[in-house]
Amino acid sequence: MAKGFRCVECNKDAHELHRDYSNGILKITICGSCQKPVDKYIEYDPVIILIDAILCKTQAFRHILFNTTLNIHWKLCVFCLLCEAYLRWSQLQGSEHSNDPADIIRYTKEWDFYGMFGMAALELGAFSVGVLSFLWLVQWLLGFDFELSLQLKALLLSSYGKVLLIPAVIWEHDYSPLCFSLIKLFVLTSNYQAIRVILNCSRRLSLLAVCVGLLLETCVAWAFQTLPWSIQDILPFQ
Repeated sequence: MAKGFRCVECNKDAHELHRDYSNGILKITICGSCQKPVDKYIEYDPVIILIDAILCKTQAFRHILFNTTLNIHWKLCVFCLLCEAYLRWSQLQGSEHSNDPADIIRYTKEWDFYGMFGMAALELGAFSVGVLSFLWLVQWLLGFDFELSLQLKALLLSSYGKVLLIPAVIWEHDYSPLCFSLIKLFVLTSNYQAIRVILNCSRRLSLLAVCVGLLLETCVAWAFQTLPWSIQDILPFQ
């Protein structure tokens, strides 16, 4: 079996998740440390695993990050960026409407969407750089294990909550701003839990890492918005 498995209960290393006996009989491996099944989720339906992940349960995060070969984090990242770009694009104010299908405004709106996608990608990059740089610095000072690729994968996968932006935009109502804020809080909470699971660190360290990433993301967004030029100034067809 491939190494790298973890017990979802106590986070101890495990050589295998189950043993395959004859006639297709599987027996879940018992952890030698906590005497509980190494990974109970291998018998669970994916919907149950997803529900537990939404509830930010540590065991579900360990199962997904350590005991599966889930490699959709880059695709999920692009999809989440598209969701966030669509939200920002839909909130653009001051666009003139025209019934002429050949009107140049249609092309302008399309380039606005590309600009929003670029801004969302820039802010996500700033958040990730902030978190990973802080964790690397702490690792250098304290000497704990830090695997960059695994931590980046955890950050990207734990940002799945951004897909909720699409239904929030489609079913827009008076409480939409509150919904967007709650979705942002949910994403940050998932990021916080993913960092805790990967590093097996304290809540305080995980919270500080998320705060540093959020601070850098906010600074980059503020700096971009206060530049003497705007996205509309550099887009074609203006």
